[in-house]
Amino acid sequence: MDLRLDNKWALVTGASKGIGRAVAEVLAEEGCHLVLAARGADALEELAATLRGAHGNRAIHTHVCDLSRNADQEALAAVWPDIDILVNNAGSNPPGTLAAVDDAAWRASWDLKVFGFINVTRAMYAHMAQRRRGVIINIIGTAGERLNVNYILGSTGNAALMAFTRTLGSASADDGVRVVGINPGLTATDRATMLVRRWSEATFGTPDRWAELEQVRSLPFGRMGEAREVADLTAFLASDRAAYISGTVVTVDGGAANRH
Repeated sequence: MDLRLDNKWALVTGASKGIGRAVAEVLAEEGCHLVLAARGADALEELAATLRGAHGNRAIHTHVCDLSRNADQEALAAVWPDIDILVNNAGSNPPGTLAAVDDAAWRASWDLKVFGFINVTRAMYAHMAQRRRGVIINIIGTAGERLNVNYILGSTGNAALMAFTRTLGSASADDGVRVVGINPGLTATDRATMLVRRWSEATFGTPDRWAELEQVRSLPFGRMGEAREVADLTAFLASDRAAYISGTVVTVDGGAANRH
């Protein structure tokens, strides 16, 4: 299927690793020019060099920023106002119960993922609405629908971003803009490895028994999802093949959210 993404400009936040990196790789394959945003300059430059080598006819730029900071959020949209596709992906949340996660952790995580998504969207949306075209894709996570008291920060923040996506996306068509979300389940990234090791520590007193966790043993198809699978869906939703999809959050977890 031709996604007709040739020469579209896409901005991917949190692009240096994991799902963000996979999204950047797929969009480049599909013909997009890219702006790769993250905090780590070295990792961004390595990815950019790899993509330039594989796709010499693509413009690949990097933008080093800390998207937990308002100034960096606003500067990103100011420097790149002509973006066609925004993929909000930067951010992660530590596991823990209400008693275990302190105020500093809540605020730091929400500044990056919740308010980072919202503020970058606000700034970029204004440019898209003025041109009456654009797509915003929020990579959120199934903790917002499969609530977990041992991951209370992530569940609460992801639920907020799901509501934000659906609310904005229900009206954005009036401005010629689509807003959609993706909820990846447990996906094979460095972040997932850290998470399951912490779950193992909390359950068994050691990080090394994560393969015994019920959350891992009961996964559909006997495995975690792959970052590439999330990235392929991102490319489809970014394309005109999905032109009538807005205000929707698509779950990519093999059916795990509804197993119990």
